[in-house]
Amino acid sequence: MKRLFITLSLCLACMTSFAQMSKWVPEPEKHHIMPDKKVAKKSPYKGTQNYGAKIAVFGGSLSVNKESDAAKQIWADMLGAEVVTYGVGGAGFSNEQGYTLQKQVAQADTYDVYILWASTNDYTNSREVGTWKDYTAYDGYDESKLNTQCGGINYCIKTILEKNPKAKIYFFTSLRFFSADSGHNPFSEVPNKIGKTFAEYVQGQKDCCAYYCIPVLDQFNLQGINEFNCAEFYVKDKLHMNEEGYRRIGPVQAAFIAAGK
Repeated sequence: MKRLFITLSLCLACMTSFAQMSKWVPEPEKHHIMPDKKVAKKSPYKGTQNYGAKIAVFGGSLSVNKESDAAKQIWADMLGAEVVTYGVGGAGFSNEQGYTLQKQVAQADTYDVYILWASTNDYTNSREVGTWKDYTAYDGYDESKLNTQCGGINYCIKTILEKNPKAKIYFFTSLRFFSADSGHNPFSEVPNKIGKTFAEYVQGQKDCCAYYCIPVLDQFNLQGINEFNCAEFYVKDKLHMNEEGYRRIGPVQAAFIAAGK
C-alpha cells in the first residue's frame, strides 16, 4: 500500500510538472500590444522609417514578463507600432536553454522588425558562450554549435533573413542583475560553472552582431541602474525589473528602434 501511494504520488508530480512545462511556450496572441493612436499622432518619431512597423520580440522572461509591457507600450505609442512578443520565461539562445530563441524565431510569423532581446539564462545556466564564428560560413553552419549562445544568435539572424530578407533585426544586450556582483559589475572576474563571466556573454552578443552588421542596443551599459538605485527598479529577486525599471529603459529602446539602420 505504501509503495502504491509513493508510485501514485510520483505520477501526480510528473503530471503536474508536465502541465507546468506545457505553459512555457510562446503565446503571441496574449502578448499583443497596440498603440494609443492619439499619443502616436503626437510622437516626435512620426515619419521615421520604423514608424507604424509590426515588431516581434524574442527572448526570456525579461522580454515577456507582464512588467515588460510598460516598455513595449512606450514603443507602440511612440512608434505607432504593433508589438507582438514570442518570448518565453527561462529561454536562452543555446538550444539547451528552455524554449530557446531558436524555436521562437523558427515558428514566428513575418514582421517588419525583429528584436532579439538577450536574456541572462545562458550565463546563469552555464551554457557555452561560443564565438562569433559558431554556426556561420566559417564552420559550414555546424549544427553542433547551436548549443552555444553565439551559435544560437547566428541561427536566429540567419533564420529571420531567410524568412524575410527585408526584415530589420535589432539586438538588445543582456540587462544587469543585482543578485550577484558578477551580474552588474563589468569588471567582475567571478565566473559561472564553466568559467565564463557575464561580461564575456555580453561581449559575445556584440561580436555576433558586429559580424552580421546588426545594430546593438547596449542595455548593459545604458540602463542607468546600479547598486545605489536598483531597489527602485527591480523586484525582490534582484534579477527581474519592475514596471519602473521598464519605464526607465523603454524610451531608450524606442529611440533606438526609431533611429533604424
